[in-house]
Amino acid sequence: MTNSPDSKPNHLYLVDGSAYIFRAYHRLPPLTNVHGEPVGAVYGYTTMLWKLADELNKADGPTHMAVVLDKAGTSFRNDLYDQYKANRPEAPEDLRPQFPMIRDATRAFSLPLIEEENVEADDMIASYTRAALAEGWKVTIVSSDKDLMQLIEPNDEGRVDMLDTMKNARMNRATVEEKFGVGPEKLGDVLGLMGDSSDNIPGVPGIGPKTASKLINEFGDIESVLAAAPKMKKSKMRDNLLEFAEQARLSRILVTLREDCPLPDTLDSFLIQDIPHEPLHEFLSHHGFNSLLKKLGGNGQAEPQNPDVDDKASARSAVKAADSPAIDRSSYECVQTMAALDQWIERATAKGVCAIDLETDSLESVTARIVGVCLATGPNEACYIPLGHGSGDMFGETPDQIGFDDALARLTPLLEDDAVLKVGQNLKYDMGVLAQHDIRIAPFDDTLVMSFNLDAGLHGHGMDELSKLHLGHECISFKSLTGTGKKAIGFAEVPLEKATEYGAEDADVTLRLWEILRLRMVPERATRIYQMVDRPLVPVIAGMEATGVLVDREELARLSKTFAEEMEKLEAQIHELAGEPFSIGSPKQLGEILFGKLGLKGGKKGKSGQYSTDVTVLERLAGDGEPIAQKVVDWRQLAKLKSTYTDALQEQINAKTGRVHTSYSLSGAQTGRLSSTEPNLQNIPIRSEIGRQIRQAFVAAPGNVILAADYSQIELRLAAHIADVASLKEAFAHGEDIHNRTARELFGAEDRDARARAKTINFAILYGISRWGLAKRLEVDPDEAQAMIDTYFERFPGINQYISTTLQSVRETGYTETLFGRKTWFERIKSSNQAERQGSERAAINAPIQGTSADIIKRAMARMLPALVEAGLDDVRMLMQVHDELVFELPEGDVEAASAVIRTVMSGAAEPAVKLSVPLDVDIGTGKNWDEAH
Repeated sequence: MTNSPDSKPNHLYLVDGSAYIFRAYHRLPPLTNVHGEPVGAVYGYTTMLWKLADELNKADGPTHMAVVLDKAGTSFRNDLYDQYKANRPEAPEDLRPQFPMIRDATRAFSLPLIEEENVEADDMIASYTRAALAEGWKVTIVSSDKDLMQLIEPNDEGRVDMLDTMKNARMNRATVEEKFGVGPEKLGDVLGLMGDSSDNIPGVPGIGPKTASKLINEFGDIESVLAAAPKMKKSKMRDNLLEFAEQARLSRILVTLREDCPLPDTLDSFLIQDIPHEPLHEFLSHHGFNSLLKKLGGNGQAEPQNPDVDDKASARSAVKAADSPAIDRSSYECVQTMAALDQWIERATAKGVCAIDLETDSLESVTARIVGVCLATGPNEACYIPLGHGSGDMFGETPDQIGFDDALARLTPLLEDDAVLKVGQNLKYDMGVLAQHDIRIAPFDDTLVMSFNLDAGLHGHGMDELSKLHLGHECISFKSLTGTGKKAIGFAEVPLEKATEYGAEDADVTLRLWEILRLRMVPERATRIYQMVDRPLVPVIAGMEATGVLVDREELARLSKTFAEEMEKLEAQIHELAGEPFSIGSPKQLGEILFGKLGLKGGKKGKSGQYSTDVTVLERLAGDGEPIAQKVVDWRQLAKLKSTYTDALQEQINAKTGRVHTSYSLSGAQTGRLSSTEPNLQNIPIRSEIGRQIRQAFVAAPGNVILAADYSQIELRLAAHIADVASLKEAFAHGEDIHNRTARELFGAEDRDARARAKTINFAILYGISRWGLAKRLEVDPDEAQAMIDTYFERFPGINQYISTTLQSVRETGYTETLFGRKTWFERIKSSNQAERQGSERAAINAPIQGTSADIIKRAMARMLPALVEAGLDDVRMLMQVHDELVFELPEGDVEAASAVIRTVMSGAAEPAVKLSVPLDVDIGTGKNWDEAH
């Protein structure tokens, strides 16, 4: 790796170490070395340095290199603005001890390390960049930080560029223009207008990157924008530009990089020599980075270290892709003739297993058009079948490709062949797209679901992350092909060569992941939950998403108007109580009003110097009789529900179906519960009047009704079964009101107040609540709350035993299990950070109960449609799953028959796999809308 500066032009690489460390920490799984020290960020940082070292002898590689880190202290920006970076949280507890190791890694590579007190790394990088340019050098900044993009040369000489090693992507002037709509020379003005929440740079409220770039392109710079503001058309944007002009000017200064910082080391001292073998060998051996040791020439002679950090493998598995060759994109085939397609179908049929992936023009499966189909039958045996490529321009060229209908006709028998296993990643999407063409994928395996069943709580389960984790391979990014912003193109316009590499790689990687994950399923006891609960649910969810739910647009519009009017009234009342107008949505201004001007008690400032005004603070003030606090709570709720539901739902009505189609995630909640987005149906308030009004907009089609079937107190029932609490099981068996029973046991009374307290305690205990948490909920002192908890455990000792046993088990194994064998991992259960540890303990107490509840309703969903069809109720459609509730749409005349089937399926969903000692009761209601059905 010797490099002579005489043989090629000087090229300085400046590594933004601080930014990279945090990215590595958040993107890699928690890893520990043989000494029990956290080293996830260290490993990511070390591999990044290795990648850079590999560039030494390449034409455009570095001749000189230095790593720049932030050091503790302030900078000139803090003198200008005392709130600069004030909202930055402290580094995570398990990251802080990794900083010294990262310095050790830098020294092990014999690289200069620049750390200057009271000077930010960005300013030091800017200063060294200008010094290098003055000497005629080329500079590459190793970072993805948008602030540093200002240093990219605005001309076409390209003497300064940036390198994102995590994405293996170079960034130049075109990158900045594509991302921000302006060149590097104008980027500071855009950043000044839009602000930066991560650095607490205020900018101008309401102006995001698109508006900022539009203004700068039109007027030239911030000062010109501010000068033009008085003549702009009246709007909220104009008002904000006028009101926050000085804030914009300050923000422009804050984002400006200093280029005149004193340089502690000379440029010549950054010359890269051969990497000394011994320091690096010692460092890698100490931490057990065995894959890098082999590259160095250690030949695996180091002591075997913790496998958690070897080859980025999953910390829970020693399974590797045995003898699997490196991914070779040049081996992929673009299938453009029917003869070639027939050969691939024959190959997949002969092997009995193939990976399948669709490339489409939309993320909405109900309307997405298929652009191409990807197949893989083995490592590097993958193809891409283009079906819808072309610019869409009548004068544009359309590449050679098989006719759409002909190709689907050929592929359908393979996709539906019971003798060929189809493997996919998040197959519910592909199933939804293919359902438009009446194609059913079966049988199948889903690598996303397999990964979730193995490693819930350890990491994400997207293909790109799994590829890095299990294969050590970084996939081609979608954006690298299509671009972003105004210049973005559809996948149908991507050249076939690039589309083939991208699409076939997806199928190839998916099949390789399946080979690894399937070998883990049996030894790690994930087969039961996968086969009995989650895999059968995949096509059910695809069908529910395709069905969608009808919403009343006029009702939503009416609600939006009503909410807006209510917000205006509340705003006027709040301003009157405050004695002056202010921005209610600004936590800073609200805090100053409540605790500064009004002098309300209990105000606490955080590290940012601002008063906390979160919901717990406001509810406490409201409980103390402060009317302004309750009105702010009400205003916030209306604002959230208006933007999230009544406004957004109108935009989310699908033009093709006239319905709203939520997207359910099979891996969104680590306990196994389904989560939904676009829209999120889980967060509509259940009991509030506002929530009820929103649910009234979810309606049935003419001639139909909505039916809601809800498990009654299922988590309490499961707690009684799992903890074997005889008195609670008896109460459920006799249909007794469980909260009255608890009230009698705890307080010797069954009046309304006692029942309400008992209900709070029943649910709070299952979430591992502390004495202080219960005291807050019940508005009593902590000692009284502790006495209630003690009495509860005396009356129901099984609950206390369950909690104790669960915590002991999770500390020993790292995970909890449901009755069906679903594992949920808790990486922070032994954390020395009290808040992290206690949070993990509370979640671990609830996970077996909430997870079992999720398993049961999933089993009910998978059985539901076959049972309805068998009963001749083909027109009953399952629309939504929200927590413990299933929502259906059905003909008015089918209500009685359907209710009987739905109740039978739901009440018996646990059996025969699990025999419960408590009955599962199901409450059913019907109505013209979702609210009436409750």
